[in-house]
Amino acid sequence: MAEFQTCPGCGSCLPGVDGPTHAYMTSSPACWAAFNEVIGREFSNPDLMPIHRLSVDAWAVQHPGDGSRRAIQSVGLHLAGLWVQLEQGLSGEEASSAMQAFAARKAELPELPARRAYILTVADVAGAAEPEAHRAAVRRWAEATWADWSDQHQFIQGWARQG
Repeated sequence: MAEFQTCPGCGSCLPGVDGPTHAYMTSSPACWAAFNEVIGREFSNPDLMPIHRLSVDAWAVQHPGDGSRRAIQSVGLHLAGLWVQLEQGLSGEEASSAMQAFAARKAELPELPARRAYILTVADVAGAAEPEAHRAAVRRWAEATWADWSDQHQFIQGWARQG
């Protein structure tokens, strides 16, 4: 086992672990474990659930996956989720409802060009154990991830507004 693992999706470098990865979003076992630690923290503290949708969307768009149709659709849908939360002001719950409506048109989503690197990753959130620090770290991560995809903002906004 390597001392550190570099994630092929987001580029994070985390202490190496043996273990599973997501079914179609390409990641290292260490990155998948860190993401599960982050969302586990959210599920165990109801006060953190309002930012849970941001965690899921940020991680998903940073792990575009195996090129399958569901992986392609995942990136577009989760980018739309970041947009409605960060720029439209929807809550996580409202964003989930919006994403269900978007999903009816997911077959229209093209494959978007992969990113070479990300400003922040789950590695920047995993150590934020205190609730306030966790909320702030997730928000920074989501905002940075949305910025990393700035060349696709116009496309995602136009696609999302069609429905």
